[in-house]
Amino acid sequence: MHRARVLGNDWPSRHGGGTGEGIVIERLRRSVRLLREQEQLLMISISTVLVMAGQGVISPVLPLFARSFGVGAATIGLTLSFFALARLVLNVPLGVLSDRYGRRLLLVAGPVVTALGMIGSGFAGDIGSLLAWRLVAGAGSAMYMTGAQVYLIDISTPENRARFIATNQGALLLGVAVGPAIGGLLADWLGFRAPFFVVGASALVAAVYAWRRLPETRHLAMQGAPKKRVEGERREWVTLLVSRDFLAVSLVTMAIFFTRNGSRLTLMPLLGVDRLGMSASALGLVFTLMALINMVGIAPAAWLADTVGRKWAIVPSGMVTAVALALLAWAGNVPVFLAGAMLLAVATSIAGPAPAAYAADIAPPALRGLSMGLYRSAGDVGFVVGPPLLGAIADATSIEWGLAVNALLVAVVSILFGAMAHETVVSRRKKQAAAESEGRGTEGG
Repeated sequence: MHRARVLGNDWPSRHGGGTGEGIVIERLRRSVRLLREQEQLLMISISTVLVMAGQGVISPVLPLFARSFGVGAATIGLTLSFFALARLVLNVPLGVLSDRYGRRLLLVAGPVVTALGMIGSGFAGDIGSLLAWRLVAGAGSAMYMTGAQVYLIDISTPENRARFIATNQGALLLGVAVGPAIGGLLADWLGFRAPFFVVGASALVAAVYAWRRLPETRHLAMQGAPKKRVEGERREWVTLLVSRDFLAVSLVTMAIFFTRNGSRLTLMPLLGVDRLGMSASALGLVFTLMALINMVGIAPAAWLADTVGRKWAIVPSGMVTAVALALLAWAGNVPVFLAGAMLLAVATSIAGPAPAAYAADIAPPALRGLSMGLYRSAGDVGFVVGPPLLGAIADATSIEWGLAVNALLVAVVSILFGAMAHETVVSRRKKQAAAESEGRGTEGG
């Protein structure tokens, strides 16, 4: 199985002109050929839709189901924290597992474990058992997402990596988008437990699909890996961990998750409802528009990261995010709040898949699983820390100050990344100039 190539990047050089029926036939042949070249990307994206649609199904139901056990808001919040905690703990061990035994193990076993956690949640008789099963479901999510991320790195190249990751992110967003409506209908028709059973079934379908359709790709990583002894690989891992590039991109992804879960999902709803008097439906419409902007922005963000450079996506995204958060912090009315929310959506879209692509670029080929596990753990630290920390700041001061602190954090991280990190993408223009320079040097010699 060969690595997939950039969509259409050599179209002009391979295909000449033509008219009428010949052009149509040639375009159909090219479409079939490109589809075959991208077959693995298509297959992993389908699997991601299946898995993430299941996650989306329970999103509107989980808080209501937990509340049915007679617990308060803080305990309900633990149903999310336990899920994230399992991911945080397991990301690195699972990355090591994928390096040693392959990606298929995680891509198949992850949905199976997720199904076990979801079905167990549906049978939960008290909040304690529900939290335990949420840990299991989080473990399954960590398995699948780690395997999928490393799989995408294996089948991509530095020239198209951001676009491959963006395609899978689009599949993820699609699954999350279609799930909640299904979950709400199931809960209304069949009760709060039914969605968990449906999610369990869909996860099992995803496991069977992955087992039948997703080939192992670990050998692709090993083709580019130097043959070293275990001691050498350990030194390579330590070198990565203490490198400025890896530290910088880890801070970026931590800030992204910190903002997404701390400001976007915790403080913004409180600001809209408590301070500005917005209704829940109006707030839901705002978040839907933000999600649509994120989906539309994936493709251009991926193009920017692959052709111009990862830093050109990451640094501007962070600075605009800081401006958007500051605008929200001083939003005294609904129009300013809407402007800040839309700007925040645009800002987060600019980065798109660039941080993950950057982390993949600097990961040693033989240690991709471990490297991406460490990278994902940095994001999950922001996931776990962001909501309670910003919530505590808001309680001690105000919601506005919580947003302002987040804005300052993102700005500082973006500046640090711009100053510390090296660009990993060489533009075509620079490559061409280097090749021409080398050619002139050869002629002169």
